[in-house]
Amino acid sequence: MFFHKKEPIHVVNVSEANPRFAQLLLEQFGGATGELSAALQYWVQSFHVENAGIRDMLQDIAIEEFSHLEMVGKLIEAHTKNTDQTDAFKSTLFAVRGIGPHFLDSQGNAWTANYLNEGGDVVRDLRANIAAEAGARQTYEELIKLATDQGTKETLVHLLTREISHTQMFMKALDSLGKLTDPFFGNIQPDETVALYYNLSTNGNGKDERGPWNSEPTFKYIANPLESHS
Repeated sequence: MFFHKKEPIHVVNVSEANPRFAQLLLEQFGGATGELSAALQYWVQSFHVENAGIRDMLQDIAIEEFSHLEMVGKLIEAHTKNTDQTDAFKSTLFAVRGIGPHFLDSQGNAWTANYLNEGGDVVRDLRANIAAEAGARQTYEELIKLATDQGTKETLVHLLTREISHTQMFMKALDSLGKLTDPFFGNIQPDETVALYYNLSTNGNGKDERGPWNSEPTFKYIANPLESHS
């Protein structure tokens, strides 16, 4: 059962309509990092999960993402309303498509299910979700930099904030499974190369970069892979 209350989860106020900015907002309505993509991804993933708590979390966040889609839609509606005679309106996608949100990104590409990243394993899915939230957060940050309307900016800051919250929730869920930092999951055991780091690039000065990603105790550094295989 779904229940929709005709009141956004966060107040949406727009003082000055800007249809060009509305076209940028389409990125978070019908784009790859948008709220529709997140909502559908998490909702479908929930059916893959046997853990009751993580399933509940995924469904709760999915529904919140639908509420975020509504907020972005209201922003786009407000930024395109009563502006159809302006040059700014005529230079945007809305001149052809009409006012309000559409399932397009900011460049006019139609939304596609190819944006969804779900694969039937809870660890894999949670990691994909962390990446999805990072993409959405980056998009919101750029939109906030470009926003001139204060009410719009406040709504976008709220949306960015919730992306951070969701990221932390997914990280906590992974941690509860003991998989926050453990890269292994599934039933296939890796072969003997799992702990090898191959030095396959150079900066030209003879000094290769080193760090915890290619050092003991986790990794054995293979300085010259050609020699080791000769």
